[in-house]
Amino acid sequence: MVSKNQNIAPSPYVLFPGNAREALTFYSEIFGCQLFLHTFSEFERTDGPANAIAHGGLVDGPVKLYGADTAVGQASVKMEGMMLTLLGVAEPMTLHQWFNQLSVSGTIIEPLQHRAWSATDGQVVDQFGLCWLVGYED
Repeated sequence: MVSKNQNIAPSPYVLFPGNAREALTFYSEIFGCQLFLHTFSEFERTDGPANAIAHGGLVDGPVKLYGADTAVGQASVKMEGMMLTLLGVAEPMTLHQWFNQLSVSGTIIEPLQHRAWSATDGQVVDQFGLCWLVGYED
């Protein structure tokens, strides 16, 4: 049984193609989250490079995201038909800032813009291949 005060929601766990440390550090800096990283050697894993990330994530911040480097035989993330949403999770100024930071070395699919349905939103694929939908109600 789940407590009524407990927030249950899926959290993305991304398998990166050898750049998990860089990606998770990038996201922790944008969102102001604390970062934790554990290497394959720390977990006594031999199915990848010793300094590869076996498990990492963002904590104590507005975004919950976990990730690791791929192990031998695993496929890395390829986002199609899915977006990570940041809809109304912060003040509009903060959301604009996050959108701009996620756009660095990424691809803006749709700029942040006012929509006919009285909302502002936009889409960006960041430099690590994650697609983000960022927006808020006007």
